[in-house]
Amino acid sequence: MSNLAGTSALVTGGASGMGEATARALAKQGAHVVVVDRDAAKGSAVASAVGGTFAAADVTDEDAVRKAVEAATSGAPLRAAVHCAGIGWVERTVNRDGTPHHLETFRKIIEVNLIGTFNVLRLAAAGMTGNQPDADGSRGVVINTASVAAYEGQIGQAAYAASKGGVVSLTLTAARDLSAAGIRVCTIAPGLIDTPLLGTLPDEARAKLAETVLFPKRLGTPDDFASLALQIVANPYLNGTVIRLDAGIRMTPK
Repeated sequence: MSNLAGTSALVTGGASGMGEATARALAKQGAHVVVVDRDAAKGSAVASAVGGTFAAADVTDEDAVRKAVEAATSGAPLRAAVHCAGIGWVERTVNRDGTPHHLETFRKIIEVNLIGTFNVLRLAAAGMTGNQPDADGSRGVVINTASVAAYEGQIGQAAYAASKGGVVSLTLTAARDLSAAGIRVCTIAPGLIDTPLLGTLPDEARAKLAETVLFPKRLGTPDDFASLALQIVANPYLNGTVIRLDAGIRMTPK
């Protein structure tokens, strides 16, 4: 599926960062991209730039995501779905003042990052089941986004690490579930990617972060992520696996 002409693709979190880069990369390969995001202004701008379609949706909203999938399948077979939407949070299990982690915040992170991932996965996969299989019997691929925090969650990342650990654990099970339908499932676990969130840090802080990377000594870019997503789409033998995109970094406690 290296040439995606005549197909559609769905990208959540497509208004910025890794999602935007992936939407642009998929469009360059010929796919009609449905950009899914809560930010209508930025999402519409990206969709317009790539000749795609914008669909406003919170990834935890079943009806909204279903409509986004319908938008993707209405004009062409949905062959690739890349789920980049997610949120972060920093709070200790017990804070320095002795107060425990807010339970509602933990629930919110799990709701968006894990349940939202499964919501998009199941609905996108359902939208792929009617596709004509290719020579390998493949009908499509779903790519989820975890984090190296799934393996090396830092101090204050209990909720975030747990949510991304769930995405890691979901990968093989979902791939097994969907194998009968000819749908592959893979997950990318990024390290330090230079997204708009990191862009708010001072240059000195960003430089210090880059120094913690093994090699090359730089922050990852959204284009690095998009390149790997395209490789997963194109390689039919990648399935049920989580790929770290981190230049060899292993996160320290803090």
